[in-house]
Amino acid sequence: MRYIEIDGMRLSRIGLGTWQFGTREWGYGEAYASEIAPALLRRAAEIGITMIDTAEGYGPGRSEKIIGATLPGLPPELRDGLTIATKFTPIAPAEPIVERQVQGCMNRLGVDALDMLYVHWKNPFVSAGRVMQAVRPLVRQGLVKHAAVSNFTLEQWQDAEAALRAPVVANQVKFSLVSPNPAADLVPYAAETGRAVVAYSPLGQGLLAGRSDWSGATFRKMSIPKAARDGAAIDLLRTALAEIAATHDATPGQVALAWVVGHPNTIAIPGARTIEQLEQNAAAGDIELAADETARLDELSAAFATR
Repeated sequence: MRYIEIDGMRLSRIGLGTWQFGTREWGYGEAYASEIAPALLRRAAEIGITMIDTAEGYGPGRSEKIIGATLPGLPPELRDGLTIATKFTPIAPAEPIVERQVQGCMNRLGVDALDMLYVHWKNPFVSAGRVMQAVRPLVRQGLVKHAAVSNFTLEQWQDAEAALRAPVVANQVKFSLVSPNPAADLVPYAAETGRAVVAYSPLGQGLLAGRSDWSGATFRKMSIPKAARDGAAIDLLRTALAEIAATHDATPGQVALAWVVGHPNTIAIPGARTIEQLEQNAAAGDIELAADETARLDELSAAFATR
């Protein structure tokens, strides 16, 4: 596993996304939430994954509760190496309300401070600066160790940092071969400033790993960019992934992840349904694509860029 250092945190280039922990719309069932999800978290820590991603809205709250119930059972040397990142939704970003949201996250996770707190989405009626003003006292008090944003444009990210008067260490955005826009501005900014881009949906909701059946999870299919749902461009991309995967003794999904984390200061946080899938995802962090392979994928990915 490869790592990057961001503001004193040692973050694995492949993390574990936990939206599916206890969330009904994924269709994984109760056994997954009660048995498989905790096992995934334990195994992730064992194989060197240090970036664990959740949110108050996942479940809602249940993903955090599953993580909070699992953490005490980890050996201290594994638990201490984890960064547990969560998110709050700034529906009413007044200081007392945000503090209550943060206290709720801490209670569910069973911690006395949050390793990383994201603003999950920008409130369209309130400036990014006003939201970060509500986060600022929590950083000052030590309740939030690192502040971050999610789904922010570059300008909004910069505005948030100016208002916080402290580093906004990461921006979590949709980033994959079929959602490549962050490579144009967010990734260069992160590399220049020592920040991180955290890629969610790095496999295009499974599309880049060969998935074609979204029964029971229609919302996931609808979140795939329209241009990627059918047509020649996605066929060409899938062919390239398969051919490159063959040269690395890897899967197409692993190559797609390797492309994402091949960008500087970038972390991917795929979810996982099984231990095997988790381990395959983690192994992708060690794949280094050749320059011509990256160039080929860059060219094919450009068909999915939005302007």
